[in-house]
Amino acid sequence: MRILLTGSSGWLGRFLAPRLKARGDTVTGLDVAPGPDTDVIGSVADRALIDRVFAEHGIEAVIHGGALHKPDIARYPRQAFIDVNVTGTLNLLEAAVRAGHDRVVFTSTTSLMISQAIREEAGETAVWLDETAGPLQPRNVYGATKLAAEGLCRLFHLEHGLKVAVLRTARFFPEEDDTLDHLPGENLKANEFLNRRLTVEDAAEAHVAALDRATGFEVFVVSAPTPFARFEAGELKSDAAAVIARHFPKAEELYAARGWQLPRSIGRVYDASRMERILGFRCRTDFAAVLQALEEGGEMPFHHDPAYVSPKEI
Repeated sequence: MRILLTGSSGWLGRFLAPRLKARGDTVTGLDVAPGPDTDVIGSVADRALIDRVFAEHGIEAVIHGGALHKPDIARYPRQAFIDVNVTGTLNLLEAAVRAGHDRVVFTSTTSLMISQAIREEAGETAVWLDETAGPLQPRNVYGATKLAAEGLCRLFHLEHGLKVAVLRTARFFPEEDDTLDHLPGENLKANEFLNRRLTVEDAAEAHVAALDRATGFEVFVVSAPTPFARFEAGELKSDAAAVIARHFPKAEELYAARGWQLPRSIGRVYDASRMERILGFRCRTDFAAVLQALEEGGEMPFHHDPAYVSPKEI
């Protein structure tokens, strides 16, 4: 399959492009920054460029991973988010329809599901977040533009029959969190595999699964499988340690040996079970894998790179 991959120089793209090529796909990478798997330098906001890429490379499917992200809020004006995240998505959808495509995979974000109230975790129970969560009230321009782009994807399915899989991915960035600093970065990432993180490798595999198996217009939350159940939501907020101990009796001891801390309270849980039910995809790396690495003294099964900088900023 001849695939246009946007964001090919980014963190996801550097893992997804080789995965697609290894299985025999012809990948045309497009990004604003150069990279080993980027063939075209430019922006998805450039309509003429998108049309030319489709024509010259015989594109048959699109994986749209290119975007401005939450950390970019401090670096770019709101208009740039609209140009890239909304207009850029529109350009790709229109080009796909003109080319007679039947499939697009759109990389969205769980961030658009987080209102200010959810972010502040003011409720008495953990908020359970799956594809039915709502009403959606994004708290920043990143979430707002991603939600608008999802709306365009749905519209193009309804009006043109385009098959679009929207993947609301949880966290998989390698750098330090730009808002949370109460724990060392590696400890924080390990904790998040309980409720809100996945590896970049699993994110890449989820896109492959969506490309091959999704039909119609589908929205999927993509995150490491949580060990928790909905009925534990209240206790997760008030005494997460007790819930974790039930599921993982050795966790506290293993964490203590590393000098790490388990979360005392968990305010939200991402439920990725729908993608497993519909597409048969389940992330390989979960919190149990983190504990296994701690027990065996091995490397963590996820990337942590405090020095990571997006290629577009270099």
